[in-house]
Amino acid sequence: MISLRAPCPPGVCSCDRDGVLADPTRDARPLLLNRQEEQRLLQRLEAVGSLADLRRLQQRLQEQLGICLEIAPGPGEVRSARGLSIKLQPRPGLCRKLHQSIPAAIRRGLTQRPEILYALLNANDLLRDA
Repeated sequence: MISLRAPCPPGVCSCDRDGVLADPTRDARPLLLNRQEEQRLLQRLEAVGSLADLRRLQQRLQEQLGICLEIAPGPGEVRSARGLSIKLQPRPGLCRKLHQSIPAAIRRGLTQRPEILYALLNANDLLRDA
């Protein structure tokens, strides 16, 4: 049996869980992230081992849940993981809390492994002359 995420308290979240469940034409894959699966995802994002691993996780989020995660250098100078722009595209069924917890988990993982941050910056040609 597939366990869906519990409903958010009324007025707190804009995930439109009930609307996604009521309309069979809408993609309900983001609702598969129940509390237990969400914790596993956050732990996996914090424990990322390489840039290739991070890119694989981005691809799997897109394929399995339909969640588009964008990671790029921010508009200003990037001195740490806080300078990155990490965004999840708005999606019906995706809880507002996940829009905050997923980027935070990625930043914690990149802070622990700065070589991944440098590889990400180098992939965007920011360190080509260094």
